[in-house]
Amino acid sequence: MKILVLGAGRMGFGAAYDLAHNSPDVSEITVADSNAAKAEAVVKKLNSPKASADQLDVTKHEKTVAAMDRHDSAISCVNYWYNLELSRIAVETTTNFCDLGGNNYVVDEQLALNPAAERAGINIIPDCGLAPGMVSVLAMHGTKKFDKTDEIHIRVGGLPQVPKTSLKYQLVFSVEGLINEYIEKARVIRRGEITEVESMSECENLVFEGFPELEAFQTSGGTSTLPDTFLGKIKELDYKTIRYAGHCERFKTMIEFGLCSSEKIEVSGKRVKPRRVFGKLLEKHLPADEPDYVLIRLEFLGSKNGEVKRLKYDIVDKQDEETGLSAMMRTTSFPASIIAQMMAKGEVSKRGATPQEQVIDSQAFVKELARRNIVINESW
Repeated sequence: MKILVLGAGRMGFGAAYDLAHNSPDVSEITVADSNAAKAEAVVKKLNSPKASADQLDVTKHEKTVAAMDRHDSAISCVNYWYNLELSRIAVETTTNFCDLGGNNYVVDEQLALNPAAERAGINIIPDCGLAPGMVSVLAMHGTKKFDKTDEIHIRVGGLPQVPKTSLKYQLVFSVEGLINEYIEKARVIRRGEITEVESMSECENLVFEGFPELEAFQTSGGTSTLPDTFLGKIKELDYKTIRYAGHCERFKTMIEFGLCSSEKIEVSGKRVKPRRVFGKLLEKHLPADEPDYVLIRLEFLGSKNGEVKRLKYDIVDKQDEETGLSAMMRTTSFPASIIAQMMAKGEVSKRGATPQEQVIDSQAFVKELARRNIVINESW
């Protein structure tokens, strides 16, 4: 099968690496980026005869059509605001398409393409990274172990192995995405109803063996389509982001002072957006690309064989010293690669533009994760 990777950043490299080195059924990989040198650098680093580079600006319709038309599946590792148009091109070229998500409103518009995608005989599956992404399929996987599920609680975080600065955090994906998570409202299910709660609220303590004190708090985007999928089926569903203790309070202070605002203010006679300045400062002062961990926890409450049961899934992933792939790259880009291949093989339960938790075989997905040494520690 032939797979197109759009974007030659961290996640684009991670997806291409998985396709090149963990995926024997993949015959050709094209790494495309508006910066030809970046795409060529990724291909050189991959050191695989399957891989080739392409200079492609995804805003150029005709060139993007030509690129997608040559492939069985495409993985978008570019910024989320391109994903709707890329989904439309996927319909036009009858190419399966998945992405790493990043915005609930964009996902809603992608899912509205379902009739067109069905007619084209393809899959469009948004939000296929880590969270939303992998955890969405794991949520469905866990519920299948119960006769009836009442609650699902999801906790996920990317952490530096050696925390620095007072935020104890490093940038592992776009700063725009980080700010969105922290300021937009989170969708949850409470008492059987979908509702919204403020991000950076409901901070709780969390314990993972071998780690210092941790916290988890509400952030937007992590539940993605799960509230709609589970509405009427469960009573409680939420998602919180894991950080080292103290991060939430410190970042909230900066939000309260307006540093994440997109409303322009005048500074020395110029109109500027505080958010843009703050984003640049975060990029300048926070570390990046240093050894990391990804922590994942899903907790389920439900009934099985007439008894109330609790189930916990824990995953602790760390940077792969042999390949140089960070934990965030592995747990974000590998799931997208797995789903792109499942689409190309016709292993998705139905065609159309659909949430992954509704159409991906969770057992097969978990098996593929384990083959990549992303292993669930399951406890009742």
